[in-house]
Amino acid sequence: MLNGDNMAGAVLSGAALGASDFANAGLAGARLIGAEISRTRFDGANLMKADFSKATGWRTSFAGANLQGANFTLADMSRTNFAKALLTGASLSKSEFNRSDFSGADLSGADLSKSELARISFQNAKLSGANMSYSNLSRSDLGTADLKGVNLTGSYLFLTRLGAADLTTTTGLTQNQIEIACGTSQTKLPSGLTRPASWPCSGSETED
Repeated sequence: MLNGDNMAGAVLSGAALGASDFANAGLAGARLIGAEISRTRFDGANLMKADFSKATGWRTSFAGANLQGANFTLADMSRTNFAKALLTGASLSKSEFNRSDFSGADLSGADLSKSELARISFQNAKLSGANMSYSNLSRSDLGTADLKGVNLTGSYLFLTRLGAADLTTTTGLTQNQIEIACGTSQTKLPSGLTRPASWPCSGSETED
């Protein structure tokens, strides 16, 4: 097991770190480019501006971690736990996060463009100013997320759960995207868009 109270700036690129324990470690600015970190624990760790680009981390846990300005470009972090993590200004572009948990996470100003974000929980997440353009958000839950100023240009919203989401200040949203999503009478739409007759979706359509 690799661990340490202060490993700031550590170079771990390409390392095999699966099932390691870095909980509460100081890893600010660490380089883990292309590292294998599946099932590794980074709970509560300081990973500010850490570089996880091209890393693989299935079922990894970043719960409560500081990931401000971190880089996950081209990473595969499917089924990973980001609950209550701080991801402001982070780059999660062109990556896979399918079936991950971002509940309570702060993704304000983060770049999630062109990423696989299917079946994700964004419950109570802060996404203010985030770029989610051309991302796949099918069957994900945005119903209680803060979506102020989110860029949804070209994003795929097939059966995306909108619930009580306020979409009035989002950008790039079209009627075609709304037609395939799953909203309710509480969903607030941008000016010019109308609530589809198919809303709300049946429970069977929104199950994982």
